[in-house]
Amino acid sequence: MSSPTGSKSKLSVLTLAALGVVFGDIGTSPLYTIKEVFSVSTHPVPLTEANMYGILSLIVWALIMVVSVKYVAFIMRADNRGEGGIMALLALASQSAEGNVQKRKIIMTLGILGACMFYADGMITPAISVLSAIEGLELAAPILHPMILPITLIVLFGLFWTQSKGTALVGAFFGPIMLLWFGTLGVLGFLGIMQNPSILHALNPIYAIQFFAVSPWIAFVGLGAVVLAVTGAEALYADMGHFGRVPIRLAWFGFVLPALILNYFGQGALVLLDPNSIKNPFYLLAPAWMLYPLIILATMAAVIASQAVITGAFSVSRQALQLGFLPRMHVEHTSENEEGQIYMPRVNWGLMLAVMVLVVSFQSSGNLAAAYGIAVTGDMVITTLLAGFVFHSMWGWSKLRTGALVILFLTIDIAFFSANVLKIPDGGWVPLVLGIIIFTLMLTWKTGRTMVYTRLKNEAMELAPFIEAIGAHPPTRVPGNAIFMTPNPDGVPHAMLHNLKHNKVLHEKVVILTVKFLDYPHTSLEERVTLETLPHEFYKVTVHYGFKDDPDLPRDLASCREQGLVLEAMDTSYFIGKEILIASEKFGMATWRKKIFIGLFRSAETITNQFKLPPNRVVELGSQLKI
Repeated sequence: MSSPTGSKSKLSVLTLAALGVVFGDIGTSPLYTIKEVFSVSTHPVPLTEANMYGILSLIVWALIMVVSVKYVAFIMRADNRGEGGIMALLALASQSAEGNVQKRKIIMTLGILGACMFYADGMITPAISVLSAIEGLELAAPILHPMILPITLIVLFGLFWTQSKGTALVGAFFGPIMLLWFGTLGVLGFLGIMQNPSILHALNPIYAIQFFAVSPWIAFVGLGAVVLAVTGAEALYADMGHFGRVPIRLAWFGFVLPALILNYFGQGALVLLDPNSIKNPFYLLAPAWMLYPLIILATMAAVIASQAVITGAFSVSRQALQLGFLPRMHVEHTSENEEGQIYMPRVNWGLMLAVMVLVVSFQSSGNLAAAYGIAVTGDMVITTLLAGFVFHSMWGWSKLRTGALVILFLTIDIAFFSANVLKIPDGGWVPLVLGIIIFTLMLTWKTGRTMVYTRLKNEAMELAPFIEAIGAHPPTRVPGNAIFMTPNPDGVPHAMLHNLKHNKVLHEKVVILTVKFLDYPHTSLEERVTLETLPHEFYKVTVHYGFKDDPDLPRDLASCREQGLVLEAMDTSYFIGKEILIASEKFGMATWRKKIFIGLFRSAETITNQFKLPPNRVVELGSQLKI
């Protein structure tokens, strides 16, 4: 039994770690939010005392309603066996649609859209965070302005280049650095407030209400920049599986939220005293001697914020891959101890290219902010809708109770989203275009896989009569074990038919192996492998993986020994069907989508690598398939 002291110590460690990983994105928002509202925005809010009080009130109540109430109080309770994030929520919501095809399609579409918005957010976050941190150099020495973009690109390249090394070593420093960062935010904000304590009146929500009552259009436009203060809220839910609810909640209420409020209000107090400071109120809060250390600290915080997003992109990609929304990709484990620490080269370098293109194209954090809001608010809307399915169908809430809460959250989410629609001509189109491209690719892959599976299933012989025929007219049986992989456990694998046709033999033991990915994160060892013994030394084996499990078939097939099936590694061969796809105009998708699917199909990681099969014991047998 663990001692209370030990439990407290573990909780403290987890809280510090959560501070370093979870809150990087939302923690760097003070770098650009106030500046974006009043100065560099394409739709800036006029700088008056009333408007400042209104904006600050909107910021603090957005932090309370969106982060504290929506995500911390409710969304974080919608965990899928302890895991959070858009894919976990999609899988959870899908469970509520069992037997309802139409409802399942709606949920699937929402989930894919949410993942697309997450990817768009993941491209913009590193660009805007690092760029806004480096822009502080312009204040320290205006002559350094031409160096801002090159330095930003170098920092970003270094960040993505180190991903293959793993985050364990770097991650050990994340917590203390972010502790120092939030402490600095709080102290600088407090010093700013001391110069104009009356700014604290803006904590009263009446100022936000008055802002809308007196200047409704200006307040609505201001929402497009206010939302920048809550970017990163989804990380609380996405990283829940790593740290748990309690450490995240402790870090948020005990440290992060107070530090953010202090800093925003400190910036507001400074700007009201010196309107010229609006060009970069965050850095101008600090004394001159502190500017360079603050730039270094801000850059480190921005890198940490970016790291969390990149790691999240790896995690979401693997989950999407195993749920069937992305083609197979190479996954490297960068830690022997932490299963969640992975590296996906294709995702990493694709993300880096997109981030650098954004930096070079937009040139400044102010320009990028216009593109940022759409992705974030779109993700917020989708999260609310998926959560509604969970509240009603999984938690058993009444339609009235569910509807009231969903309408409350949607009202806030749609208000933010609508305000960001104004920014579409100024850069908001970027995440929309990115989202459409990723959505098309994911839906095309999902639909294409279903088409291939359906064709193979329809063309396959039934397994039971085939085994009876083998018993009646046995072919030559050779020593050893043959494992035939197939998605259809009730049909004869095409690879087996080809092997029998060309080689005229069957192995002594024949295993029909099916791998199934489930809509929850992890499977237990007890439910991992099921075995069914069939006549004439045929066996049907099904291996189950959660969408966050690490597939390893040789490892997991070893457990068949306990169920009476001994598969010696050196006597076992794996037979895999390799389909050569040909686009046809007769079936399903448009021809152009079929060509995209075929391209993705050809570029997919091999089954050998995905399931860690021994390459020297794998036999691939090809066949043509029209889709």
